[in-house]
Amino acid sequence: MKIFVPGRVCLFGEHSDWAGGHRRINSEIEKGYTLLTGTDQGLYAEVRPHPTALVMTSVTPEGERVGPYEIPMEPEALMAEASRGGFWSYVAGVAYQVLTNYHVRGLEIDNYRTDLPMKKGLSSSAAVCVLAARAFNRVYDLKMTTRGEMELAYQGEISTPSRCGRMDQGCAFGNRPILMTYDGDRVEVKELRVPEDLYLVLVDLEGEKDTLEILARLNRAYPFADNEVERGVQKLFGPMNRDIVQRAVGKLETSDARGLGALMREAQEAFDRYAIPACPEELTAPRLHRVLGLEALAPHIWGGKGVGSQGDGTAQLLARSAEDQRAVIEIVERELGMSCLPLTLRAGRGVRKAVIPAAGFGTRLFPASKATKKELFPIVDRDGIAKPAILLLVEEALGAGMEEVIIVVQKEDLPEFRSFFEEQVTIENYNKLPRHAQEYARRILEMGRKVKFALQTVQEGFGHAVYAAREAVGDEPFLLMLGDHLYRSNRKESCARQLVDAYNGHGASVLGLRRTEERHLGNFGVATGVWLEPERLLSVSEFAEKPTVEYARENLRVPGLPGGEYLTVFGQYIIKPKIFEFLEENIRNNVRDRGEFQLTPALDRLRREDGFLGLMIDGQRYDIGLPEYYLDTLAKFSR
Repeated sequence: MKIFVPGRVCLFGEHSDWAGGHRRINSEIEKGYTLLTGTDQGLYAEVRPHPTALVMTSVTPEGERVGPYEIPMEPEALMAEASRGGFWSYVAGVAYQVLTNYHVRGLEIDNYRTDLPMKKGLSSSAAVCVLAARAFNRVYDLKMTTRGEMELAYQGEISTPSRCGRMDQGCAFGNRPILMTYDGDRVEVKELRVPEDLYLVLVDLEGEKDTLEILARLNRAYPFADNEVERGVQKLFGPMNRDIVQRAVGKLETSDARGLGALMREAQEAFDRYAIPACPEELTAPRLHRVLGLEALAPHIWGGKGVGSQGDGTAQLLARSAEDQRAVIEIVERELGMSCLPLTLRAGRGVRKAVIPAAGFGTRLFPASKATKKELFPIVDRDGIAKPAILLLVEEALGAGMEEVIIVVQKEDLPEFRSFFEEQVTIENYNKLPRHAQEYARRILEMGRKVKFALQTVQEGFGHAVYAAREAVGDEPFLLMLGDHLYRSNRKESCARQLVDAYNGHGASVLGLRRTEERHLGNFGVATGVWLEPERLLSVSEFAEKPTVEYARENLRVPGLPGGEYLTVFGQYIIKPKIFEFLEENIRNNVRDRGEFQLTPALDRLRREDGFLGLMIDGQRYDIGLPEYYLDTLAKFSR
């Protein structure tokens, strides 16, 4: 299993994480707020279980391979290594925490590539700890959320001589920006989305600074300030920081690069005014201010500031464009002899394509399914128009913002579907239609221009049908809708739109969920997990395909649901393209479930390796796959 963990850069709010922690003693101190993001660089590793030991190998940023280094998977040995300090201590500290809280064996970590600079304010030590925590979580399926991995990594790092802040483990959220809030021991995380790319440059100032001295001097202002300088420090990391960070979040979420750059300049000016007097030896930072004041950079940047604990460690510059980003790097390296790293905050890839499998025979609806595909069975909509079921699904997908709908069909059924979406009725019949029906006939052809088809040559299960759309989907997330279900939202946003919004907000694969009584579990996939937002958003810890009631009672209960109720699959998903790798592996190795290539095992593997969310859909699903369900849908869907 391969894992990548980036470093992290604090865009705004440095020092406020530990400052907010002092609210444990002095509640009048303002909460801490940091705006941070993962770097483009990080740690790459391949991990696998080991029966008895923690085995580590690493490649330095310079390309030197170090190790393997082996430690017995025993508490005393792990704590002894953690106490020594150094690179291996971080992994050992995390392993000690895992062994204390979970029943696990050993682990092999081969950190085969590292392009993250060490000791440059990019939380390289936290990245190592998150890498170890994530490796244990995924290899042993410990069912931790990202927040759980962060906490484990934090506890692991403070088991070493290192004294990290709470924000350092924010790299667990990957390359997307996040807002972290610190209230005593309580930490909250909000994921943010950038609508357009933003281009930064990280500059290694190649100076010297004493981080421990900086922290010691600034901490004198807490928990109670005794003089004007200390009151200034509390003001800087308190209300001033809150105001700047909150404005920065707004600028980031609208990709207002000019405004964000102006806030960087404002934040640096405030830091210089209130923090330098507390530690002038370390924070005057002549090399930092030389970079920020370099006239040659002015046409290419919107602004910049120091990074991390500040001082002459690292600077961040917000470039005006990708071309300006390259120009900034060239100027800094040529005129100042300092090395640079590009950092691009990328707009989240939106969901543009939907997949609807419609290749099944419809055995349970025979002989009607011999006359026509069940996806073409008529349903009367609320507008009184009788529509084939597939049209209702296409309308929902397009209404949720999809640019293309891929219908998976059998080769012999392709002409029937194509005829519906691509051919107008005969002119004789068209002229017989009332005006509103003529308009709708034209709309069907307009929708048809966004409909594509993928062929499933043999019918070998739901997972096999989804895999048939791989080439058409490409390397991007997609909306998956069951071809024998219909959906009706209870709100303005459609059911599919609710899922799209959840994906945009969190950047993780997500499926729709609904409550279901246990007597119906044999008809549905079931999910369980822990609530991230009570009774709305779930971090999924297990998928089960049509489980028995006994298995569900033992393994699939969800906190907060009444007895006899479970969360079942609503019939809509947004899935990252990595799912195709797992489906291909199962098909190539003939890994079947109940004689077919199912989707659920691949979903569960995607959950383990990348995380999966479940969203309680505010709406209803209507099944047309069984005669009695189809009859019920006919009676209720038009209401």
